[in-house]
Amino acid sequence: MTRSAKELLEKVQRELLPGEHDNRFVPLVASGAAPLSVLGALAAEQHRIINSDWRTFLTLAAQAVDPAAREVFSSLAQGEGISLVNLKDFAAACGLSEDDVLNYQPQPGCQAYPAYLAWLALNGSPRDALLAILANFAAWGGYCATISAGLREHYGFDEKGTAFFDFFAAPVPELEELYVVALQQALDDGWKPKTSIGYGRLLQGYELMFWNTLADLTV
Repeated sequence: MTRSAKELLEKVQRELLPGEHDNRFVPLVASGAAPLSVLGALAAEQHRIINSDWRTFLTLAAQAVDPAAREVFSSLAQGEGISLVNLKDFAAACGLSEDDVLNYQPQPGCQAYPAYLAWLALNGSPRDALLAILANFAAWGGYCATISAGLREHYGFDEKGTAFFDFFAAPVPELEELYVVALQQALDDGWKPKTSIGYGRLLQGYELMFWNTLADLTV
């Protein structure tokens, strides 16, 4: 039942996967070379991103016509709520208070990703937005796993301090199966994913901009 949708998702994820050296920030954390102050910037930037994406996913859930897609977007929104709690612990481990996070002045390059995701909710179809988002997840999960390991090895963070990244790094088989079901429902209804691949390429580019803007802060 899900073979064609699974192949589509794997193909798009493979085509849009960044090169080994495209992300300049994650290797700095992996080696312990990223200053704690920039890790704090990462926490503060993510605070704004999570709050924005939470609303974006709820908007897409309300717009979706495919039952599985509504469930996917709703689950993603719920995940943002959970990750926001974990993010407070990461920020605290970086030495930031709640006021520090709220008063932080964000970098434009870091906020391009959530701004474009919100644009998709207003200007793209939920079906196209779904594939673009899912294409991005393969790289994001790997980045989170690498950062978590680096925080433990080089910065002395405990499980509480790395929980934000562990949450996104851990695969959820039931949700991944639902991704394929949602795409299959759209394909069976005649959806053509031409536009969504372009959306995914831009979304992946904006994510790299996020990481590389942080890398520039380390110079």
